[in-house]
Amino acid sequence: MRRFLLLYATQRGQAKAIAEEICEQAGAHGFSADLHCISESDKYDLKAETAPLVVVVSTTGTGDPPDTAHKFVKEIQNKTLPVDFFAHLRYGLLGLGDSEYTYFCNGGKIIDKRLQELGARHFYDTGHADDCVGLELVVEPWIAGLWAALTEHFRSSRGQEMSGALPVASRASLRTDPMKPELLHLESQVELLRVDDSGRKDSDIVQQNAVNSGQSSALIEDFEPSLTRSVPPLSQASLNIPALPPDYLQVHLQESLGQEESQTSVTSVDPVFQVPVSKAVQLTTDDAIKTTLLVELDISKTDFSYQPGDAFSVICPNSDSEVQNLLERLQLADKREYCVLLKIKADTKKKGAALPHHIPEGCSLQFILTWCLEIRAIPKKAFLRALVDYTSNSAEKRRLQELCSRQGAADYSRFVRDACACLLDLLLAFPSCRPPLSLLLEHLPKLQPRPYSCASSSLFHPGKLHFVFNIVEFLSNTTTVVLRKGVCTGWLATLVDSVLQPNTRVSHEDSRKALAPKISICPRTTNSFHLPNDPSSPIVMVGPGTGVAPFIGFLQHREKLQEQHPSGNFGAMWLFFGCRHKDRDYLFREELTRFLKRGILTHLKVSFSRDAPVGKEEAPAKYVQDNVRLHGKQVARILLHESGYIYVCGDAKNMATDVNDALVEIISREAGVEKLEAMKTLATLKEEKRYLQDIWS
Repeated sequence: MRRFLLLYATQRGQAKAIAEEICEQAGAHGFSADLHCISESDKYDLKAETAPLVVVVSTTGTGDPPDTAHKFVKEIQNKTLPVDFFAHLRYGLLGLGDSEYTYFCNGGKIIDKRLQELGARHFYDTGHADDCVGLELVVEPWIAGLWAALTEHFRSSRGQEMSGALPVASRASLRTDPMKPELLHLESQVELLRVDDSGRKDSDIVQQNAVNSGQSSALIEDFEPSLTRSVPPLSQASLNIPALPPDYLQVHLQESLGQEESQTSVTSVDPVFQVPVSKAVQLTTDDAIKTTLLVELDISKTDFSYQPGDAFSVICPNSDSEVQNLLERLQLADKREYCVLLKIKADTKKKGAALPHHIPEGCSLQFILTWCLEIRAIPKKAFLRALVDYTSNSAEKRRLQELCSRQGAADYSRFVRDACACLLDLLLAFPSCRPPLSLLLEHLPKLQPRPYSCASSSLFHPGKLHFVFNIVEFLSNTTTVVLRKGVCTGWLATLVDSVLQPNTRVSHEDSRKALAPKISICPRTTNSFHLPNDPSSPIVMVGPGTGVAPFIGFLQHREKLQEQHPSGNFGAMWLFFGCRHKDRDYLFREELTRFLKRGILTHLKVSFSRDAPVGKEEAPAKYVQDNVRLHGKQVARILLHESGYIYVCGDAKNMATDVNDALVEIISREAGVEKLEAMKTLATLKEEKRYLQDIWS
């Protein structure tokens, strides 16, 4: 077998699942994949590696490599490494990202760039998969082309493929121009013909006539497609469906002795602090479109510390009612308290099968479904493929096959991915699907802690930590219309309800008598979304809605610094804030007015997107980017001539992109340069950490 080293750097399990898919397919193409998480540095040695390297890397935060890759990145970024440190290495890299974020696929790009700086060369062009449109659009052809690229690499290595070892003399003969994925798909199909047919194929061809064959095609065309129903041509197509992922977990449910279960066991992040909620305030009026809450945590009895601009994570559970519904649908409600015992199947075909790290030993089924598994996760195609084999109704079986097939990619995007369908939705939509518990434990990812920006300064609020959030609500419309709340924000809203104060400055004594609920939090890895080291540097802050949160911390911090250093030199602070209605969701209105009166905040520019102009007033700026444009001359002066900083916090999909476009226009106009030159200027500001973003989708 021709061996290659396969590494993955994952945050939420995507990169791992893709690497495992590559590993599973390798055998059918005559290769052997040596699969490891990039953090397992004791199991591989790139300095001595002679086989080709394949890396799958996701991106987290606003362009960081995953937490599992931090140690690896730190090691390869060591400035003392010689430029030929990896000259012997040939590699192919697949980056995963989301184009809604500015630093698209940056986790992979950081590693890709540094490997090349250290002398490594591609044997296969880098792929950048976009979760915004569907990872599979790049991932599937990239994997399909990988096999021909590996074959070409080994062929160029003069027949040394069995060991993967290259004599020094042969290194010069290695192909130096990487092969392109789009040219390789055909070659990979030809290569399949050369492989012994005893190997498992990487896809099954399923041919089945339209389920409703008794109906005329004209009648079928009258139907609208949905999660449960397709229309021609898909309903009549032959399908390429993924290979069945090998099962590997053996589950035994045992009556429990009622041992204690701790939330702190559900995260690999250390340390975890359990802290009481000392206050909760509704910042919006009851008729606002979104309900925004401020929550204050008492961290005085912990050694949790933070600075303005930091973020932290809240460890949250799944909805009780959804867990209950899932247990009932799986016919396991009577075993909710049973202890879940896991073993690796002795006869599994899965390479490197391991027990899931995110499922603690000896916990109850209820606990695992509540605290450990992301039951709201959008099911991957591999999961849908696995569900096919546990579905008895032929029409339902066919539809699941369509949704995971190459031909059904558009339907998968529309009815599963974009509709945010979760496992429970699928089980309700396909009643004859009866998956075993083991399948859920194999495919559902870890329930991730949810990140929030710190909305306070510890100088201003000693021993306290504030954060702000909208209660997320959306309609799930997969089978029946259900109003769902965000996993974390829905839980937090219920949790703090007993101590919640309305939008008023008067404290309600009766609410203070309620027992303070507690939540578990953990610090986030350090970021650079912090105030400049030099307080005389001017700053521009752009934060509509809850994006204003870190800037409240900035302003509180600056107020205390100015009190401590009354003769100090402090730079201008501009804030561009936006909301829908002045009287409903103008967050922190009194605080911002006070900061402005005290001269802490030098310029406050607020836009109201849904308020109509009064009388004959000229239409005001509707969004924050409009206000930034209106004051473009001053913004450009701060960034281009005064060594100032700009911070953008909030929605990645629209706002952050629109603000970026506005900045390009402003710099182009004020500096008198072409748009491309303005974009380069912004890129330089980002590199200098003077254009900073804390954004989310």
